[in-house]
Amino acid sequence: MKSVVAGMMAGFLACVPLAPAWALPRVASLNLCTDQLLLLLAEPGQIVGITPLARDCWSAVLCEQARQAPVLRPTAESIVASHPDVVLGGIYTAAVAMQAGREGGAQVVALPPAKSLTDIPVQIMTVANAIGVPERGQQLAMAFATRLASLSVERSATDPTAAVYAANGFVTHKGSLPDDVLAHAGFRNYATIMGHQSSSRFSMELLIARPPDLLILDRSGKGTSLAQSMLDHPALKQAFAGPHHLDLPARLWLCGLPQTLDSVVMLRNARHNLEMSAP
Repeated sequence: MKSVVAGMMAGFLACVPLAPAWALPRVASLNLCTDQLLLLLAEPGQIVGITPLARDCWSAVLCEQARQAPVLRPTAESIVASHPDVVLGGIYTAAVAMQAGREGGAQVVALPPAKSLTDIPVQIMTVANAIGVPERGQQLAMAFATRLASLSVERSATDPTAAVYAANGFVTHKGSLPDDVLAHAGFRNYATIMGHQSSSRFSMELLIARPPDLLILDRSGKGTSLAQSMLDHPALKQAFAGPHHLDLPARLWLCGLPQTLDSVVMLRNARHNLEMSAP
């Protein structure tokens, strides 16, 4: 693990530039994940706007902090009107608005979704460099790498299994950030063991007939829809009682953030509880 962390640190520290002599750029974010990285890194007054979703506490870890920042609709019209120096966004969303930023002369940074915990410090440094605060990014990235090294466990073929169960019965697949979180917490992904390598839906009947050791309910809303309410079905509650179920807020791993490591802690504790309850 130490060699992995050392390599990760070398990769992103090698590209840290000297602090700029000019004024810090004004920055607009068009994506929930870049919203939160911007809130973690930006100096006061740098933020032109973040998306409204950043204030939704079901989706955003930093929702309270987001209430202190201006909101910007992720549209081309908003970007043209606010003329930021830097535009942050994802690779799948707000393409027209990001193009408007390019045409307006802004530096546009498109981040892909984080697929592993080691992607997180790299993305921290990408945003920090773009907005002119590399030293702050370096401190945050180093703190993340240090905490990750302290949390990770040795993996084994006999590790308990865990299924991340979301609205409509979707389960977390291999190659995703939650999948990597499971591995670092000492769990094997139930979906992978069942032969599912991509996004899939599992019925409650299948989960109950061939149960994982831990059922993780991935809540992304208040549960008022039919899709969400299935997570509270009495059959699931009965089949996965006590230490065999865990409610984990989706916001912890919806984006790759330092707070994502809190989900590793929750899962480590869940694994401990499973071990303590074993006959």
